[in-house]
Amino acid sequence: MTEAYCVKCRAKREMKNPSEVTMKNGKKALKGICPECGTGMFRIVGK
Repeated sequence: MTEAYCVKCRAKREMKNPSEVTMKNGKKALKGICPECGTGMFRIVGK
């Protein structure tokens, strides 16, 4: 699993259901859900 920062919990957590997306500028990112509060999480991973 991938670790990302949750803004609502203010802590790093393991991302639930991460999926790879491509942003407008062509860089790749991971989008998932926080297992604690259910807030959307986002992590930029580069090209």
